[in-house]
Amino acid sequence: MTALLVITNCPDQACAETLATALVELRLAACVNILAPCRSLYRWQGTVESAAEVPLLIKTSGERYAALEAEIRARHPYELPEIVALPIDRGLPAYLRWLDDETRPN
Repeated sequence: MTALLVITNCPDQACAETLATALVELRLAACVNILAPCRSLYRWQGTVESAAEVPLLIKTSGERYAALEAEIRARHPYELPEIVALPIDRGLPAYLRWLDDETRPN
């Protein structure tokens, strides 16, 4: 089993909660942490932009990543949402088994 930590940002709390709830309900994520709002600075279409965003830390399995990415893209209001997946190389074995169990399709 490959476990992943997926990071994305939402424009506001309501978007973050709606997306997080959908991902867990669809078993695409075992857990989503909704973090405190932050300020993001980035270059977009040649201009430096600044925006308030709400980060999400999404725990999923490698097997569910493609479906998770597709669901984020379908529900996300940004034209180009940040979706970054990092492998979880180590972790509490019982937690990683739980993560795998919770992201298995019914």
